[in-house]
Order: sequence, then C-alpha cells, then structure tokens
Amino acid sequence: MPKNILWFKEISLDDIPIVGGKGANLGEMYRSGIPVPNGFVVTTQAYFHFLETNRLVSLIQNILKITNPDDPNSLLEASKKIKTMIKTSPMDPIITKEIIESYRQLARSYNNKKLAVAVRSSATAEDTADASFAGQQETFLNVIGEDKVVRRVRDCWASLFTPRSIFYRFKKHIDHFKIGVAVPIQKLVQSDVSGIIFTINPVTNNKSQIVIEAIFGLGEYIVQGIVTPDQFIVDKTNWSLIQKTHIPQEIKLIKSQQETKEVKIPKKDQNKPKLTDELVLELARISQKLHNYYTKPQDIEFAIEKGKIYIVQTRPITTVINLQKILDNQSRIDQTADLTGEPASPGLATGKIIIINSPKEINRVGQNQILVTTMTTPDFVPAMKKVNGIITDKGGQTSHAAIVSRELGVPCVVGAKIATKFFKEGETVTIDGTTGKIWNGNLIANNTFHLPGKPINFQPNLKTATKIYVNLGEPDLAKEMAQKNCDGIGLLRAEFMIANIGIHPKRIIAEHKEKNYIDKLAKDMVKFCQAFSPRPVIYRATDFKTNEYRFLKYGSLYEPIEPNPLMGFRGASRYITSPDVFMMELEAIKQVRNKYGYKNLWLMIPFVRTPDELFKVKKIIAAAGLLRSPSFKLFMMAEIPSNVIILDKFIDVGIDGISIGSNDLTMLTLGLDRDNAEVANNFNEMDPAVLWSLRHLIKKAHKRKILVGICGQAPSNYPDLVEKLVKWGIDSISVSPDAIDRTREIVAWAEKRKIRQKHP
Repeated sequence: MPKNILWFKEISLDDIPIVGGKGANLGEMYRSGIPVPNGFVVTTQAYFHFLETNRLVSLIQNILKITNPDDPNSLLEASKKIKTMIKTSPMDPIITKEIIESYRQLARSYNNKKLAVAVRSSATAEDTADASFAGQQETFLNVIGEDKVVRRVRDCWASLFTPRSIFYRFKKHIDHFKIGVAVPIQKLVQSDVSGIIFTINPVTNNKSQIVIEAIFGLGEYIVQGIVTPDQFIVDKTNWSLIQKTHIPQEIKLIKSQQETKEVKIPKKDQNKPKLTDELVLELARISQKLHNYYTKPQDIEFAIEKGKIYIVQTRPITTVINLQKILDNQSRIDQTADLTGEPASPGLATGKIIIINSPKEINRVGQNQILVTTMTTPDFVPAMKKVNGIITDKGGQTSHAAIVSRELGVPCVVGAKIATKFFKEGETVTIDGTTGKIWNGNLIANNTFHLPGKPINFQPNLKTATKIYVNLGEPDLAKEMAQKNCDGIGLLRAEFMIANIGIHPKRIIAEHKEKNYIDKLAKDMVKFCQAFSPRPVIYRATDFKTNEYRFLKYGSLYEPIEPNPLMGFRGASRYITSPDVFMMELEAIKQVRNKYGYKNLWLMIPFVRTPDELFKVKKIIAAAGLLRSPSFKLFMMAEIPSNVIILDKFIDVGIDGISIGSNDLTMLTLGLDRDNAEVANNFNEMDPAVLWSLRHLIKKAHKRKILVGICGQAPSNYPDLVEKLVKWGIDSISVSPDAIDRTREIVAWAEKRKIRQKHP
C-alpha cells in the first residue's frame, strides 16, 4: 500500500506516480550524491485520500463543466471556488500527524526545532519530458513550525487549481483528476545567490552551451521575472566561459520571521557580480553531470549559501524546438534595432502593442497582438496563448514565463528594461525572439532574410588552404561535430572527460584503480578519433588549475589553495612533479593508437614555462613509448611570454608545431586576470602587444619549418583577427563549433584578398 510520507533517500524516478516529477528528481539526485538539502514528500496518496474523504471530485467536476478556459473571468471564478473548498475541508488526522512527525524528524537532523523549510508542489505530470508545467503550482519558502507546514501542504493541493493550471490542462487536454499533486518538504537554503541552469542554450538549442542565470537572494524572483539576472554562457566543448552579462540588482527576497520579505540591496553592493568565474564553471560541471545522468537536457535550480552550492530542483527541458527550421523560414533583419532585450523564445513576430500592467488586465488581450509588460509571470499564460509575441522589461531566459513561451512557440524578448515606456499602445512592432531585437513597424513583409550568425554567401562545402579546426571536449558531441565542415580537432580538452570521471587522479592511484581510469579516458578519446578519422585530433594534456582540481572528489586532499591559480601549479610543471598522473594520460593515448588503431591522435603540452620543462616532459613521453613520427606529432601550447621571446630554444628541444593559446597569452602579456572583475575590462585580445606576439610566433615558426595554429577564443570572437592571421600565414585556426562556418568564410575571403595583393 502506498505511503503518505516518503523520505528523499527512499525515492527514485520510478516513483513519479506517487511523488510527482519534482519529488522524484529530488530523491534521485539525493541518492546519487548531488548536493541536495534533505527532506521528505507528502505523496499523492495523501492528496487523493483528501479528495475522496471530503467528496470533492464531483463538486470540482461540476464547476469545471461550466468553465470557459478562454474567458479569464470564468477561469478566475472557478479557481476561487475550488481553492476555497480545498482550503476549508478537513485533513485526515492520521496524515496530519505523519506530516508533523516527519517535520520534527527533519528539524532534529539539522539540530533546529524551528527549521525553515521550502514546501513545494510536485504534480505527477510535472517536470517530465513531455510537460514542464512551469510555474503552474505554488511554492512556499521559509515555512517554520508544524501548523504552518500542514497548512502549506493543503495550499499546495489547492494550487493545482489556479487559473493558469486549469487553463494549461484544458489546452493540453489533460484530465484534471488523472493528475495528483505531491508535496516535497525540504530544508530551506538561505540563498546568498540563487539561479537557474540550462544544460543546452534554451533559445538557440546549442547543445555545446550551458546557460546560467543568477540573482542575489532567494530564487523566486528569478522564476517570477521580478529581477533580471546576470547571465553566463559556458562552452562545454572547451569548458570556457564565453559570455557573461552583468545586470545591477536593487532588491532581493530573503527569509524572515514572516516567511519571506523583500529588502533593498545597499547601493555599494548593487553592482557586484552574482558569481565568480570559478563558481560558474563549478555549477556548469555539476549541471553536466545531471545532464549525463538523466541522458537529456536539464533545467536546474540552484542556491548558494556561504559559498556552498545546493541543487534544489532539476527537470527535463521541454522546449527543445526545431530551431533550424525556424531560422530557415525566418531569419535576421538587417536593420538597426530600436530596442534590444534578451532573446527568450525564438522566431519573428509582428503585431500591435497591448501594454498590460497586471494579470487582472489580461482580458484586454486579443488575437495577433504583441504583449508588452514589466514581467511575464505564469499568470499571463492564458493571454500568452493568444498573442503573436511578448516583450518584457524584466526577467531572463530561464524565467518560468520564458519557458512557457518557448513551449507555446510564441516569440519572446525579455529584459528590455524600458519597453513599457518606450512603446505606445496600438503601435506596430516587429520582434526577433532569436536575437532579442525589436523594431518599430512591420518589417516581416517584403523582406529578404539570411541566416543569423553566418555570412550571406555561406557555402556549406567551402575549402580553404588554411585548416579550420574545432575546439571540443564533450565526447557525446563528437559525431555531430564531425559532420561539420572542419579539418579536425585543433584542441581536444582533457578536462571535460576527467571531470566526468569525477575523482581526483591521485585518489585513483591510491586506490589502485589506474586501469579503470585509463580505459575510461581511452574510450572517450576513441569517440573523437573514430568520428573524425582520418582527420587529426590534437589532444591537449590536462591543464586543470589547482582550484579546478579541487572540484573533483577528494580534490581538497591533494590540492593546495593558491592565491593565483592562473600562474600556479599547472601544465608541464605538474607532469614533471606527478609523472604517475601524467603517465595515465599517456597510457590512454597508447591504447587509442595501438589497441583501437586510431593513428590520428596527436599530443599537445600546455603551459610550458621553460625549454628545460619541455625537455623533461618529452623524456616522460618517450619513457611511455610514445615517439614523434609522421603519424604522431607533438605540439606545444604557446601561451606564455617566454614562449614568444625564446621560441627558438623551445623548438630546439624538438616539437612538430605550436598552437597559440590566445586567452592565457593575452592575460599574461597584459598582466591581468580576466576572472578578476576589477581589471577584466582591460582584457583585449586585439591589443597591439598581443597582435605583435601572434605575428612574431607565426613568422618564427615558419622560419623554423614547424606548424603553427591558434586555438584560443580570439578567432571565434574577432573576425578582423582571422583576416590578420591569414595574412601572416597561419597554418590552422581552431574555433568553437558555432564559429566554424563563419570562420571558414572569412578565411576564404582573406586568402583571395592575399592572393590578389601578391598578384595584382
């Protein structure tokens, strides 16, 4: 017989019918070791028992039979009646007792009789692969005390019949009584920072990107769209932070004696970034573990308290759309935008503006309009179904309303700041939910569009003399990336594969599990080599910094805390100090080449400070039985000023080529850390000193007849730099996956121009 109460440790994904999607995910994560605050779930058994004993089903059915889902007033009236019935009906004393005893047990486990908990709704059709039910049911934060917990459980049951929930089920043709609602109750994290993570880009569907949005305080203000969050985009092909957008924040939600309250953030703190780059990457790695565990893209909620990360929810992303089809049919408008916000739901739309200041006004919304509001809360869902597009002043890509707009297929731009004041009601506008741009007038009719992010004359099979490589790190992307118009992998990062193993390599050695580690690493390498064969795959040996190694399990046991890891214990110096760790990587490479027969795997050594370091590393490589040959080339990263100044001496040691790491070279040339917010604005890969170094490296490498390429982020970001590199004669350019075609096109143009200049 189903229980009324189940603890997280008892729950798995098989329990969705009794604990709902949210409850099942919390249990699954807790059992798998993800940092989840402990708790329990009041099951659907208790909910259905409540309906049955109070004979509420027939009464609710009678109300819903006469409800018009397209009439906001009708929905509101039905909701009010049903919720009142639920909230005023008595709860079985046995269930009440079980909830109270479970709350007491949870409080004792945290040594806090007045433990603050989060009480959440978890519908049985919620947070599954088929429906997000984003924001449909209630969540109550900072609930303290037995009586309040019991009352909030009943409030969660009632929230299954909010106007937006009723509307959603009507439109999705979901039986109102085939859905149950469970109630997870877990320790509340007093969030200094909270936010949402998407393990693919929710707007572009780019599988190689992780999008993180964060705010100060409790997370409700981000999901409600009240606060526009900071945004961070991580490229998981090379595990780098490729974009960050900082938004000042004036208010936040915190827990208090009265459950929660809004407070003003002191002016001196309003402009502070919500997350360090270090925390962003740690969140990205945790989220990718969840992505891999569930084998599908995830929408994840997190909270950070005193520097510690907690995952409070995960659900499948339900809004994966055929973006390419949208872009093929309606692409970019080549005209300066009148207003720009953040893209939230892709596609072009045009219509007359209707400005709404409150959900109470949604009955004013008609067909084919553009809805403009301060923030799009889930209460707007009935109106969102009608309109052509949505614009908001506040909110981010991961707000529940943005999720719903993507699910409905309605183009949406969020965080436009002044849209409600900038536009007048009745004006015609055009919005692009793919780029976040907004224009006055109807610009869709009689326009010719081209694919965004690609040159107008894009040619899918274009060839160039300069090799175009791709930067990768995730094995599951290998097959997809191999289909693109690239000449191989110019930077295969080890870090992603090792992060997936998840355990510090020294611990592996201590437990004598080297073989398992080597086999796993080799199998991941094979995925790349097999997909790209016979094209070269240049494997860059591990370049974890100490702070990154500490993220791995047992990492704190083996890694020092360095004041500046960028210039600390990393790269070649690690291989010399810990040859046993390096040897596991070399054995994996040998296995790929000898056991599996893929001779297209080459090796690249990062962060080599001196020629002597290179010499010692080469001795270790030779001792492993890996010798330079036509089928096994050895590259060195050029990312330190010493590499530029005395490149001849490094070449004398014996290498086949260099690959310029523009990120580190820029930082070390300009004497700054781009992760330091105080000086990050001065990071400039187009600085004259950096450009001089790039040109010098290319000319010197060619003079010594070795290969020279570049694999940093700069070519992906600066088309002008690509032209310069071609002009200077670079052999290869390795870029992020989204920049392959664009870079190839620029290179082709630059090569033609170079020829014309030589032979006018």
